[in-house]
This record gives sequence, C-alpha cells and structure tokens, in this order.
Amino acid sequence: MVPGGPPRNDGIYQQDNARCHTARSVCAWFEEHRDEFTVLPWPANSPDLNPIENLWDHLDRVVRSMDPQPRNLAQLATAMESAWLNISVNIFRNLIDSLPARLGAVRSAKGGYSGF
Repeated sequence: MVPGGPPRNDGIYQQDNARCHTARSVCAWFEEHRDEFTVLPWPANSPDLNPIENLWDHLDRVVRSMDPQPRNLAQLATAMESAWLNISVNIFRNLIDSLPARLGAVRSAKGGYSGF
C-alpha cells in the first residue's frame, strides 16, 4: 500500500495473534478488507520470529532519547514518524540476516522462548 494513497491490493500484514489482534471486531475488519492485503498466518506468541518487535523497540529507544521529549499525542506521532522514516537500511538488513539464527534458536527451544 502507498502511504496516504488508495490501497493497491498488494499489501501484506503480519500480526502475532495476540488476543487483541484476534478479537471478533478485528477479525471482522480483516474480513471486510481482505481484498486490500494479505494477512500472513503466524503462530501465537512468537516474538522471537517477529522482527517487527525489534523495530518497535528501536523506535521506543529513539523517541525516549529525544530532547525535548514529546509532550502530547501530536508531538508523539510526529516523533514516531520521524524515527520510523530515519531507520537505517542496516537495521532492516540485520533483522533479515538474523532470521536463520532465530529459526534455529526457536527449533532448539522446541517452539518456546529462545532468548532472541
């Protein structure tokens, strides 16, 4: 999807199947918008396999290090957008490159927490 533009029917969405993501209202919304993007199947409680969790952590650290700190919701939204747009390509590359090790660690932990 193009930010700010109409859906191009080629989006992909990944979620971790947390309860808030599988509520009836959320499932109904996904069903209503199924032609706009694909929802990837994903096992519940798999933060070790979900690199977006690392991006959220990165964004949190960047915004918390800002001086001055955002003081209201509008400033927080601006700060988050700025942080997101300034994520270096290397951070994305490192997350992608870490996936084989993550998969191996989860296999070794027999699907449990791997410490990644």
